[in-house]
Amino acid sequence: MPVRTPAAETRGLTFLRTATALQTLTLLFQAVTAGLLLTSSRGYRLHDFGSKVMYAAAMLYVLATVLAWRRGGGSPRPVLYATGFLLLASAQVALGVAHVPSLHVPLGVVMFALSTLALARALSQGLPRRPAA
Repeated sequence: MPVRTPAAETRGLTFLRTATALQTLTLLFQAVTAGLLLTSSRGYRLHDFGSKVMYAAAMLYVLATVLAWRRGGGSPRPVLYATGFLLLASAQVALGVAHVPSLHVPLGVVMFALSTLALARALSQGLPRRPAA
């Protein structure tokens, strides 16, 4: 069994934070390019490219949660959340390809909210706890 060092756990947490931030930023980019679809012919290309980057970011998020869990132990719950998010991303891509905006747009909003919550949680992990008064 590998020895867990504070440096290894810090690297795992940094990777998790980075992957979560990247995922959140790609979802924000998707929201912006969705708006561009209404006003510009370039909006489609940007949104299409962003969808591929967003999906890759969701896969990276799964990898980061698995690595953080394996290195630090603890509950596998974040891995399940990340896997569920990847399933949502798959549904999002399928709805976009099928041109079903009535479901595609609200799901995108939900995904951005969930990713923002995951980012807040990742950023708060590992912070020193203040003693209770």
